Amino acid sequence: MVSPLHALCRHPIVQAPMAGGGSTPQLAAAVSEAGGLGSLAAGYKTADGMYQEIKQVRGLTARPFGVNLFMPQPACADPAAVEVYRNQLAGEATWYETELGDTDVKLDDGYEAKLAILRDDPVPLVSFTFGCPSRKDLQALERVGTTTVVTVTTPEEALAAQAAGADAVCVQGVEAGGHQGTHRDNPETDGAGIGLLSLITQVREAVQLPVIAAGGLMRGAQIAAVLAAGADLAQLGTAFLVTPESGAQPLHKQAMTDPRFVRTELTRAFSGRPARGLVNRFMREHGPYAPAAYPQIHYLTSDLRKAAARTGDPQAMALWAGQGHRLARQLPAGELVEVLVAELDEARAGSAGRDEGGAA
Repeated sequence: MVSPLHALCRHPIVQAPMAGGGSTPQLAAAVSEAGGLGSLAAGYKTADGMYQEIKQVRGLTARPFGVNLFMPQPACADPAAVEVYRNQLAGEATWYETELGDTDVKLDDGYEAKLAILRDDPVPLVSFTFGCPSRKDLQALERVGTTTVVTVTTPEEALAAQAAGADAVCVQGVEAGGHQGTHRDNPETDGAGIGLLSLITQVREAVQLPVIAAGGLMRGAQIAAVLAAGADLAQLGTAFLVTPESGAQPLHKQAMTDPRFVRTELTRAFSGRPARGLVNRFMREHGPYAPAAYPQIHYLTSDLRKAAARTGDPQAMALWAGQGHRLARQLPAGELVEVLVAELDEARAGSAGRDEGGAA
């Protein structure tokens, strides 16, 4: 099977779209220029904000890049539970001298307006998170020459993406940093995520779609492993979060290798949806009580997280990170791609050598 993904980049490396500031036009362009596939995150941005970033990337590189959209969310949050959580966070707001955010927010993240821009002024790749688009939306992008990718966390979600007409799936293992891209936010399945290598195999046996593998990847040898397992490309987020081109907060970047932060966990504390981050005070104290209410909780805690960053306190910031965060390397994005490619080539050569030795 010839994958449409391979035409988008020289090397099988995708920079993950990191909403909330991590992804920048400079980062996407640097990765694409180095032969990978850079990505912009349209989540939490206005349609015009997304378009302005697309124009910036085009001014920095002529190579392909992708844009990620958040799917509209159902109105399933319990307003009473959100208010209970607001009351619980009142002390945090007082401590950081800020207000808690408004939770009466639109649930569509400007999806239709963003999609209209991407139909009228196409980009090479559009990916979707938190759900699967309609066949109509995917066909509209196909008609303008855009490759479409749907993020999936189970074989069942991959089947839905294939039925809708997606060109490929981004298979996200439970090791991944940031939000789990589940199509339905079901609290009963919290903690039931599937590891990446097992998930790749399950998805490959369920659907006939190219696969981008995501989740905890930090080294070229890991990229080689997921390619050997059946992936076409490997997507890395945390690895690029610490690069100079990333827009992540300096405290966030420093925390990746700070010995005070020893592990990651999935939490609803900051956004109301399961997301993997470094365990800090806020996560420990509030995570067990956070309701399933996305994006309401995201907006409720937004100013609080910003205030913590302004005061230099990472203990109340959402320090999104994958399980491989301690392997982060503070290299320029283009140089990091080169290092990863060299490691990938070395891993492949080693594997070939072992195969030849066994055959002899």
